[in-house]
Amino acid sequence: MHFVDSRVALRHALSVAEQAVGLTDPNPRVGCVILAADGRQLGAGHTQPAGQAHAEVMALRDAQAQGHDVRGATAIVTLEPCSHYGRTPPCCDALIKAGIARVVVAVQDPNPQVAGQGIARLRAAGIAVDLADADLADAARELNIGFFSRMQRGQPFVRLKSAVSLDGRTALPDGRSQWITGDAARADGHAWRKRAGAVLTGIGTVLADDPRLDVRLVPTARQPLRLVLDPRGRMPPAARILQPPGETRVIGAGRANLPALLAELGGQGINELHVEAGPTLSGAFLDAGLVDELLIYQAPLLIGHGRPLAALQPLTGLDQAQRWRLVEATPVGPDLRLRLRPT
Repeated sequence: MHFVDSRVALRHALSVAEQAVGLTDPNPRVGCVILAADGRQLGAGHTQPAGQAHAEVMALRDAQAQGHDVRGATAIVTLEPCSHYGRTPPCCDALIKAGIARVVVAVQDPNPQVAGQGIARLRAAGIAVDLADADLADAARELNIGFFSRMQRGQPFVRLKSAVSLDGRTALPDGRSQWITGDAARADGHAWRKRAGAVLTGIGTVLADDPRLDVRLVPTARQPLRLVLDPRGRMPPAARILQPPGETRVIGAGRANLPALLAELGGQGINELHVEAGPTLSGAFLDAGLVDELLIYQAPLLIGHGRPLAALQPLTGLDQAQRWRLVEATPVGPDLRLRLRPT
């Protein structure tokens, strides 16, 4: 594979990094591509599960396995190489030892233990380091938006998912909602669950729907932690959410303070929190201003009287309405996937 410039190679490195989704948490998803002077790809790799090799080491191993000499080569990396000893040695040292001459970094690492020190260490060793253009830096940041949130805010990126009708209903008045959206949208929803370190719901949803809330419609190497807010201890012992695969944690009385819960989850290494809940809990997250992104699947049907997306506090005027900006609108089968973020 040949690359005409570093932008094209960096886009390829981002596609390599995407293979780490559902694999690396709590570590970021990183891709690395090593290029010869003529643009030939010598090696590529992405971050492995926590405690195992990072992207740069995987790319170097790939090059070595193919018999390539990487001295004088360029490493294209989607996140600044780490400069500290964690569960693995610094990636900077591996690149320096291998004789890499140039490194192109998509975006600086927000981890205070790195935060520019990796770039400084490479430059101190005589390696040329270039930073990517803003659009590619944004793409790299988006891939690890939860990691950036945890490092910069101390809490996960909160994504609230819901499936609604054209008139904004999530279920019939008696709670029946299977299925508002089609097969493609449900599988797509599992792909977003796969991104998450944890999936959260309320006991009301468990009692009404008995969901599993695991990832099963798309392949995954790991299951997100499942969390259930159950302040009154109503969890049925036979609930499907308690069954394998994956771990489930029931959060009882006294720990249902949402901002404190997010801080606790951030401290436990949860990068992205995926909320799939009923109107009450969804409304509590929204009213508290704790939702970073809405993931809405809108089906082309009208339900009429039924349950809303969220039970929000009443307003006295439209000027108090929550405002959201549309990030994406994509057809998924017969349905429409909308992603929105606060203005």
